[in-house]
Amino acid sequence: MGVIATSPPVSRCLPGTSCREQGWHIAWLFDFMKFGVNTFVTDETIRPTVLGRALEERGFDSLWLAEHSHIPASRETPYPGGGELPPPYYRALDPFVVLPAVAAVTENLLLATGITLLIQRDTIHTAKSVASLDHISGGRVLFGVGVGWNREEMRNHGTDPRTRGALMDEQLDAMIELWTRDKAEFHGKFVDFDPSFAWPKPVRKPHPPIYVGGNSPAAVARANRYGGWLPMGFSDPAKVAGVVAQVRPGVAITVGSIPQSAELIAACAEAGVERVTFYLPHVPEDDGLRQLDKFAELIS
Repeated sequence: MGVIATSPPVSRCLPGTSCREQGWHIAWLFDFMKFGVNTFVTDETIRPTVLGRALEERGFDSLWLAEHSHIPASRETPYPGGGELPPPYYRALDPFVVLPAVAAVTENLLLATGITLLIQRDTIHTAKSVASLDHISGGRVLFGVGVGWNREEMRNHGTDPRTRGALMDEQLDAMIELWTRDKAEFHGKFVDFDPSFAWPKPVRKPHPPIYVGGNSPAAVARANRYGGWLPMGFSDPAKVAGVVAQVRPGVAITVGSIPQSAELIAACAEAGVERVTFYLPHVPEDDGLRQLDKFAELIS
């Protein structure tokens, strides 16, 4: 998509000056950026199969699905975005039901969770779901995870909000054991199982890429550990390089819900961001398709 690049990749730009100072055109920077869409799929939005086909036809490389199991009616925890909690949080479909449907009607589209609330899920069952999806899709899974923000929701699942970070660390380590060893075992404070067999193993080796969602220091530390980062809230092109510098070289970065700004996207590409995603709002199917067309115009 875009102008065919005839220059070296962004990672080879000379130190000390920006890629654009070295004569790179903004279209060339776009050629080294991947583009995805993140959204809530609900009972009121575009159907999963229609969405998957539409994304692949328009040249997007990935679909990132958010999840919430339920929203406790007490609403004690404030919504991080401010104001009332938007409708899709109450109506989100299970991503591990939606993504197999998308896999069945696409060939190359990457199937991503953005994010899985892992601390609200059983570790062994989730490892099985991720590996099964990766198996049936031919290795197309990207596993975005996070600790969440709704304390009532996580308490309903038996999770103590105060220890949710430590819990997720153990869950991820245990899942990696299940994915990579024929006989896996794990003994932690929160996750504990004896030597066990679990198939299928993921197609992607050693396992599907793990992207840690969030902008906090704890999220950055986990991204450095697990190799993928899914930050949000980028708005100022001048600040992108500094934010990206928080993670070590080699960490794969997908910036979620980026504004529709060519300058900001180019700054992300220049800083070494692997991918950006646009947020598809909670709208009916026809409106959703029109919005995808607008995204496609920007990146082409």
